[in-house]
Amino acid sequence: MDNTDKNQRHESRMAKKKAVIDESIKNSDKEKGVIVITTGNGKGKSSSGFGMVARALGHNMKVGIIQFIKGSDSTGEEAFYRRFPEQVEYHVMGDGFTWETQNREQDAITAAKAWQEAKRMLNDKHYDLILLDELNIVLKYQYLSIEDVIQDLQNRPEMQHVVITGRAAKDELIEIADTVTEMNDIKHAFRSGIKAQKGIEL
Repeated sequence: MDNTDKNQRHESRMAKKKAVIDESIKNSDKEKGVIVITTGNGKGKSSSGFGMVARALGHNMKVGIIQFIKGSDSTGEEAFYRRFPEQVEYHVMGDGFTWETQNREQDAITAAKAWQEAKRMLNDKHYDLILLDELNIVLKYQYLSIEDVIQDLQNRPEMQHVVITGRAAKDELIEIADTVTEMNDIKHAFRSGIKAQKGIEL
C-alpha cells in the first residue's frame, strides 16, 4: 500500500471518528461539579490532582487543598502553590506515612481534624475545586467514616469540583464519583535503588 492509499484510509477513519466524538460532545451538555478519583498502585495520583489544580488556577478558580497523610516534609507542589495565597488555601494535615507513624489512634485524630477543614470547604460555594490528597488511604484504614464522607461530598455546592487521590479507593466512593482512573505500577525507579527525586516525587 502506497502513502496515498494510507493517507486516504487515515482520512476516512478520522472523519468517522470525528463524527462519533462530535455527537458525544453534543449529547454531553450538562453542567455540574464532578468528583474525580485517581487511585491504584502506580505513580502519579497526587501529580494528576495537582495538575488539575494548575488547570483550575488558569481559569481563575478558587482552590482548596487538604493533604491527609503527608507530613512536615517540604514538597515542590506545596512550595509552588503557596505562591498563590489569594487563589489557593493549602493545608498539610498529616503526621506522615502510616508505616512511619505506627499509631492508628493518633492517625485517626489527625484525620478527623483534617476532615473538619475539608468539610468547611465543602460547605463553601466560593471554593470551585477541592483537592483531597490521600483521602483514599484515610478511608482504607477507617480513620474516618465512609458514610459521613460521602454525605458531606453529596451535600456540597452543585458546581463545586472535588479531586480525591490515594490507593485503594473504596467501592462506595467509586460509586458516587463521576470520573475514576486507576494508575497501574509497571516499573518504578525506587525498586532499582534510586531515591525520590526533586521534581519527580518531591
